[in-house]
Amino acid sequence: MKTRFNLLIVFLLFTTALYAQSNPLAMNSPKLKFLIHVTQSQDATRAALAFLVAKTALEEGHTVSLFLAGDGVRLLQDQTLNEVTGLGTGKLREHYDAIVKGNGRFYLSGNSSKARGITQDDLKDKPAEFALPNVLVKLAADSDRILTY
Repeated sequence: MKTRFNLLIVFLLFTTALYAQSNPLAMNSPKLKFLIHVTQSQDATRAALAFLVAKTALEEGHTVSLFLAGDGVRLLQDQTLNEVTGLGTGKLREHYDAIVKGNGRFYLSGNSSKARGITQDDLKDKPAEFALPNVLVKLAADSDRILTY
């Protein structure tokens, strides 16, 4: 009887471990590095969604870097942060503040920023820096998951 009970316990532990590995919502899921690449700012819903996903990943204990390129660099301008609200995806400013609080990091394409008049003043007091394509490649190579908006 004791042997059957021990086998049952081993079986339950084994199936629980398998479930935890296969279920992305499992409590003890491994912490991952996310790279979120944002290349546009015209679609408010999509822009806010990118920041919402970053915020959510940070709240779940993951590490998040956002690389903004193309028109996406405009998202860190204060006016854009304060005005953009996505349909069903919330306010960009609220998501940005949560990302900052969660130690998220922003990288802005230097070339895209220069072409759109984004300067160091736009990044003042923000966890952000200008970066070249090699930084994007390094972030991608070091990430577990990459999401693009």
